Amino acid sequence: MSLAPIVLFVYNRPEHTLRTLDALSKNTEAAESILFIYCDGPKSNASNAQLEKIKEVSCIAKSEIRFKEVHVIDRKENMGLASSVIAGVTEIVNKYGKIIVLEDDLVTSPYFLKFMNDALNVYALSDDVVCVSGYTYPVKKKLPETFFIKVAECWGWATWKRGWEIFEIDGAKLLCEIENKNLGSAFDFNNSYKYTQMLKEQIEGKNSSWAIRWYASAFLKNKLCLFPGTSLIQNIGIDGSGTHSGISDKWTVNLSRVKVNVSKITIEENLKAKKLFVNHFDSINSWSFLKLVTGKLKSIFK
Repeated sequence: MSLAPIVLFVYNRPEHTLRTLDALSKNTEAAESILFIYCDGPKSNASNAQLEKIKEVSCIAKSEIRFKEVHVIDRKENMGLASSVIAGVTEIVNKYGKIIVLEDDLVTSPYFLKFMNDALNVYALSDDVVCVSGYTYPVKKKLPETFFIKVAECWGWATWKRGWEIFEIDGAKLLCEIENKNLGSAFDFNNSYKYTQMLKEQIEGKNSSWAIRWYASAFLKNKLCLFPGTSLIQNIGIDGSGTHSGISDKWTVNLSRVKVNVSKITIEENLKAKKLFVNHFDSINSWSFLKLVTGKLKSIFK
């Protein structure tokens, strides 16, 4: 089985980037994997302190040697996360046919790459499956070892060329179809999370989220995402350090200490697992946390 290339998007957080690379390198498959690191460039009004951090991140990327191959793409100007992800994912997945995607604030379990590569292999020809998620929400009940949800996740994920081909960049077009088909409630996970509002804000230019468009694209095509029963991703960026992030511990998980086995299961949405996701979102609502998320915490769907 050939291993999927890994693409890592970084910007101006050297400490987070180091932690992400250190954790990823501890995966057994890392030494045989090709890693592409996209370093976004500085904004036109960047301060000297910001320029130093961007330079430091670039140096970290260029000194990385723990993978089979490391290719660093150093942007001279700032593309912004959305444009960088869309361009980078498109370039690599079109060349290799499959891809594993990370950002600079995602710490992986040592079993992350095995799970992602196994899933990419097992479901390679399953058109109803559009992506694989390494992150699983911290729900209160035990989940199956693997399961499907009608969503497309963005914290440590993978897809195939055939999957990324359905990505629609035009948020207004996606919203129009959701509204015309009266799918707003379903898109919002039974009104538990304001994804529609996030899509509207992307259209209005209040956020530049690529991921809300990725989710909407998959949702409208009735595509599924495979999840592990225990999370293989921990987001360390919800600490106020990111361009789009606030501060929260509501998404904190216990990383899997054992491998997650991938075998072909029935390709249909697991409604019990989805209900647990809805309950998690509802619990956040009850803490009045959703206002913070939709107003400040854009790192969930950058």
